Amino acid sequence: MSHINVAEFKTHEKDTGSADYQVALLTDRILDLTEHLKIHKKDVASKRGLLKMVSTRRKLLSYIKGKDEARYSNLIKGLGLRK
Repeated sequence: MSHINVAEFKTHEKDTGSADYQVALLTDRILDLTEHLKIHKKDVASKRGLLKMVSTRRKLLSYIKGKDEARYSNLIKGLGLRK
């Protein structure tokens, strides 16, 4: 399991709500759930939760892309999302 160091995406020490930090947290949780679903293939409730998280992350990423293109590309590279 590859975990992401979400602390490096904080904008300040007590940051819990910035879009960058939320995307990093969601990515970490998505990776965990993906590993879980590889083992438990019939866990439909977790699969639904995974799809909701992916959708939320996609919306946050499109928000960031609309605000600041450079910030978006740095976030994508830092999280290793798109190749």
